[in-house]
Amino acid sequence: MKKYEVEVNGETFIVSLKEISNEEATQKLAAAPTPAPSAPVEEKKAAPAPAPTGDGEVVPAPMAGIVLSVNKNVGDAVKKGDVLVILEAMKMENEILAPADGVVKAIHVSSNESVESNQPLLTI
Repeated sequence: MKKYEVEVNGETFIVSLKEISNEEATQKLAAAPTPAPSAPVEEKKAAPAPAPTGDGEVVPAPMAGIVLSVNKNVGDAVKKGDVLVILEAMKMENEILAPADGVVKAIHVSSNESVESNQPLLTI
């Protein structure tokens, strides 16, 4: 057996390794149990996004995530580039900006709601 000194997270350990032949490794690998196949999992479909009401430009979610805040109310005037919604995705806060000047006609989401990619957030 060969002894080695290994450092993990600043802590030192002494380990002993036994050298084995290819035949022993093959035999031990072949003897390993194979896991039983798992039952098929039904794929859940996301609920359809609510249909926007009236005319206007729909502002969709660019990615799946959680709505942290909706910064506008129905009837608020917005300018292109205004922050409409803060969406958390992959532990990052993403500002969803107004694509054009206008007035908020409808809000389709609320804070702490999970959204899918392309789901309508607001209508301007």
